[in-house]
Amino acid sequence: MALSEAYIVAATRTAGGRRRGRLSGWHPSDLAGALLDSLVARAGIDGAAVEDVILGCVTQAGEQSLHIGRSAVLSSSLPQSVPAVTIDRQCGSSQQALHFAAQAVMSGAQDVVIACGVESMSRVPMGLAIVPESSEVGPWSHKVQERFGVREFSQFGGAEMIAQKYGFNRERLDAFGLLSQQRAAAATKAGAFAAEITPIEIVTAEGKREMHVIDEGIRFDATPESIAGVKLLVEGGTLTAATSSQVCDGASGVMVVNERALKTHGLTPLARIHAMTVTAGDPVIMLEEPVFATQRALERAGMKIDDIDLYEVNEAFAPVPLAWLEVLGADPDRLNVYGGAIALGHPLGASGTKLMTTLVHALRARGKRYGLQTMCEGGGIANVTIVEAL
Repeated sequence: MALSEAYIVAATRTAGGRRRGRLSGWHPSDLAGALLDSLVARAGIDGAAVEDVILGCVTQAGEQSLHIGRSAVLSSSLPQSVPAVTIDRQCGSSQQALHFAAQAVMSGAQDVVIACGVESMSRVPMGLAIVPESSEVGPWSHKVQERFGVREFSQFGGAEMIAQKYGFNRERLDAFGLLSQQRAAAATKAGAFAAEITPIEIVTAEGKREMHVIDEGIRFDATPESIAGVKLLVEGGTLTAATSSQVCDGASGVMVVNERALKTHGLTPLARIHAMTVTAGDPVIMLEEPVFATQRALERAGMKIDDIDLYEVNEAFAPVPLAWLEVLGADPDRLNVYGGAIALGHPLGASGTKLMTTLVHALRARGKRYGLQTMCEGGGIANVTIVEAL
């Protein structure tokens, strides 16, 4: 039996919130629940038709513990009969949720699945799940440490290794960081994000209620001088906070359906999933894997990089997309055209479907056809998704 196609019929995200910023008053379950409600409303479908919710979340501790995927459903207007699962593929968690959702509807096992993600980095800080007192060793056993010759695996360290390997100096990275801010600011001023953002009501420090609709991390006044003035994170290194992704609160998601659901529920597709790939490589340099995952994805899809109209490569650190551009020979004018995580924030488990939301809306707004999304993930893993806008 031939597999069905997988279609995205709704895609949305919250505007990012800075650490201890405008979204920090929201419990992550409620933030994800509001996002679920928005997806159902945008698709114009009865919530009871949703057969599963696959939610990505990295730091599953504190308020994000005890299966936040299910808590999000219970916080939403979806019937309690809608199941959920919470997954962790590090920064690619919700992109993997999208892959799982697409696989489910393509196989015919389910017809309507929501792939989403949430991370409240204000209320649930990175590293909270690591309990030092529970082990003398920590999350990496002596066997793993001995195999790779390290005591721990550091994404920051991996980013510095990439900068050194490809010869990216501070000035090159700073220029990329500034471009991210400039593109995000220009996109915001032009209203490019308006169609994709779900407004979230917040209470300001002054007690005023208003809707949060603009990504809080954008530096609208960024200049070469202000970027150059940010101190190095490590003496002798190349990276600064201005060339690293911002800590961010946020939620995002897409609704994925097959052809049967399109007909049954009268849905209008925004995009079709064209190809999906995940690969793994060196866990030490770690963040270089999107290069090799993209090469594999293009080969499997029978495509060349020039066939892709827009790329979203997560800006975990500036050396990552720069190395990706260099090795792939990709067009920098097609990369992160509305800015990336350096300006807009990186809400970990929500970043996968956040980038996909932006990619789908940008393709349609610009009348383009193919888009590719990839991101580096802890442990040296990378997901790649190629979509066709409809």
